[in-house]
Amino acid sequence: MKFNTKVIHGGQHHDPSTGAVMPPVYQTSTFVQTSPGHPINPDYEYSRAANPTRSALENALASIENGTRGLAFSSGLAATDCILRSFKAGDEIIAMDDLYGGTYRMFTRIYKDSGIKFHFVDMNDMEKFKSLINENTKLVWVETPTNPLMKLADIQEIAKITKEKKILFAVDNTFATPYLQKPLDLGADIVMHSATKYLGGHSDVIAGALIVKDEALGEQLHFQQFATGATLGPMDSFLVLRGIKTLHLRVERHCENGGKVVDFLSNHPKIKRVYYPGLPSHPYHEIAKKQMSGFGGMVSFTFVSGKKEDAIDFLEKLKVFTLAESLGGVESLANHPALMTHASIPEDKRAAIGITDDLVRLSVGIEDAEDLIEDLKQALA
Repeated sequence: MKFNTKVIHGGQHHDPSTGAVMPPVYQTSTFVQTSPGHPINPDYEYSRAANPTRSALENALASIENGTRGLAFSSGLAATDCILRSFKAGDEIIAMDDLYGGTYRMFTRIYKDSGIKFHFVDMNDMEKFKSLINENTKLVWVETPTNPLMKLADIQEIAKITKEKKILFAVDNTFATPYLQKPLDLGADIVMHSATKYLGGHSDVIAGALIVKDEALGEQLHFQQFATGATLGPMDSFLVLRGIKTLHLRVERHCENGGKVVDFLSNHPKIKRVYYPGLPSHPYHEIAKKQMSGFGGMVSFTFVSGKKEDAIDFLEKLKVFTLAESLGGVESLANHPALMTHASIPEDKRAAIGITDDLVRLSVGIEDAEDLIEDLKQALA
């Protein structure tokens, strides 16, 4: 199947008991056994281990990312935490220097006393990256594009190194979605999604996902998920699965609108810099063209004045864009990273990687582009 067909049919089956086209919401905690240790269906004993609605979603996730195993979690951070439970004191993890604030917080605060050592590096400085690798390096963690500076990492080039060194390589594919980028095909071992965002697509669910190519790794991660319990409930699984079925249509429109918003911002006298991988001036534009089939709907920008007050004034004036955290929904959202999504990153660290106080991040939705541009225009007036 090609992608547009996969999001609707990939890994999916009509309900065997009723013929229902959409998987039912199996709102049950447990399943009947005919004799101790012999459930009616051997796949289902207790919903923390497996639930038919969640299984339908997990099969879809594996299909659209070209993996062998998908796992659905109660949040993107729960999915990330499941991966980190694979490591022990003395292990080292190399991560991209521009990360979602919640990921950075987990790495530096939750796991700070675990004995795992974290290194943060610009993944485009390959020599610096390679110099950090040693016998204790167990994982490389990358976001591409990054949140919120839209940095990119060359997945294929990093994968060559991790394969040679036998190091796990995980890619947060939330911003790109599997419609625009397929990390497993490019050599990654694990793909992570905050399924809250584009996969769900309607700002009505919190969810996370992992997809892997290697079946043994998938089984290991499933055991860690089952043993720690951060599974996705059946109703939320149903909502994400429903969102996936329109992913291709929505992301096409996100990309189309994102490009128009970028054109407007790039030519506005109050805007200093626009961060968007589709711009030829973007430092990693060539990487984007190589590994992505489109440039997405996420846009960040700064002001000529450099003032936080100008960013706040702009955000307070918006009428169509909604001032809120998160991203990837059908509605357009605007965010101030330093005060909102990335506030958990210390100020000096934010400054070092370029998250300035006048930086604004937009999640461009699927409304009429003309209305979005008019809203930006009046907020910048």
